[in-house]
Amino acid sequence: MENKIQTIQGGQHNFGKRYVVNPDNHFKIKSLIKILRMAETHGLMERLEKAVTRLESLFSDSHSSGGMECDGINGVNGSIAPYVEAFDRLLNGSVAEFLRYSKILEGDVKTHAEMVRAAFQAQRSFLLLASQCQEPPENEVAMLLKPISEKIQEIQNFRERNRGSSMFNHLSAVSESIPALGWIAVSPKPGPYVKEMNDAATFYTNRVLKDYKNSDTRHVDWVKSYLNIWSELQAYIKEHHTTGLTWSKTGPVASPMSMRSVLTSGSCLSPPPPPPPPPGPPPIFDTETAKDEGTASRSALFAQLNQGEAITKGLRHVSDDQKTHKNPSLRAQGPPVRSPTKSHTPSPTSPKNSPQQNHAPVLELEGKKWRVEYQEDKNDLVINNTELKQVAYIFKCNKSTLQIKGKINSITIDNCKKFGLVFDNVVGIVEVINSRDIQIQVMGKVPTISINKTEGCHIYLSEESLDCEIVSAKSSEMNILIPQGDDYKEFPVPEQFKTAWDGSKLVTEPAEIVG
Repeated sequence: MENKIQTIQGGQHNFGKRYVVNPDNHFKIKSLIKILRMAETHGLMERLEKAVTRLESLFSDSHSSGGMECDGINGVNGSIAPYVEAFDRLLNGSVAEFLRYSKILEGDVKTHAEMVRAAFQAQRSFLLLASQCQEPPENEVAMLLKPISEKIQEIQNFRERNRGSSMFNHLSAVSESIPALGWIAVSPKPGPYVKEMNDAATFYTNRVLKDYKNSDTRHVDWVKSYLNIWSELQAYIKEHHTTGLTWSKTGPVASPMSMRSVLTSGSCLSPPPPPPPPPGPPPIFDTETAKDEGTASRSALFAQLNQGEAITKGLRHVSDDQKTHKNPSLRAQGPPVRSPTKSHTPSPTSPKNSPQQNHAPVLELEGKKWRVEYQEDKNDLVINNTELKQVAYIFKCNKSTLQIKGKINSITIDNCKKFGLVFDNVVGIVEVINSRDIQIQVMGKVPTISINKTEGCHIYLSEESLDCEIVSAKSSEMNILIPQGDDYKEFPVPEQFKTAWDGSKLVTEPAEIVG
């Protein structure tokens, strides 16, 4: 094979010289060029990697030096307090499990559970603040607790807005017990307070179990997961806050500004605000005038005391007909006059009675719910044309009477006083909550009547409703009237019970004899 003449152009060595190149050497040269290019690329990559490493090192140094003020939480650099970590385990454990079961049930239960999650997150922020700051004055603690109290109020308002929900017992169980998050303001024994709120939830969770125990175990799992939250919270409090919330002994005093910092960053606190400006000059008092007035007052007082027996000459004689203890008619005219020597100035912490708001009375059908609200002195209220799927909700009605004709699903009486209810048939439950002086007459049938937190409730049963179950809790002055010919015989519902151990279980029975 003939040798080929090739010209190699080489940049600054481009002299146009002619070389004789062997074909085998031509392939080797091309391979060498590729190797040189790869080596050049590899070197470039190494230089880039070194530059990136250098930049990361510089950034890390500047970040650590700038964050030195935020280190040292409870004496451990950059760490979270042990009781905050324990609360996180509660959130990731029982609370997360409750959210999972609530999502399975969906609807109002799921929405309510998300509100519960937000309330626990607000409490977690407060605990983080307490682990980093010293305890503030008592009046400022209430301001710091406001985010938690707002979440609790939101949860309870959701229940009130959805009284017609098919999951009302689920919503009530949560709403009645969520105030347990207020344990952080309770001392010296916050644990029993949580247990009390848990007991309030069981009244409604027992209803859920009764309705779904043999039909849908998802609701049973939901009840167990929810009650487990409060059981674990009690154990958490017993371990970390036995006598009350533990505040940090170091760091700045907690303030709304530091709370905002925790809510936004979740860790370090912002530097404390600058000190207040120096006070102005003290006010100028006319000491001479005040001294003269005080001296004159004391002189007049001593002059009266030095009169001796003559001091009583200025008193007026009170006859027997003007004395309240001898004239009963005077006592009936009004309360006794307060002594001017005693101070009756109300305490600054005593609550003031807010003016009562006047609401327009309501009697209307809203979807499948009859709303009867704010009725005053109305004894001719009537609901006709009822359907089996409808419910009736009676709220804040006073000195009134309502008659419900036909068959209806359920009836709820809430926050009513001196209220009378007459109805034909109810296929579900009649419920009386937070009321006083209630009278109920059953004309047809009703399977269950529930009385909760009520003082004074008289129930007139019909011949058809004698198999009705009466469930009561935290109530007094309850009487069931049973028809006896043309009249009724009254039977009181026991309010006091005794419990004894029979060797295998607890046995509870009424402590008073009812006839």
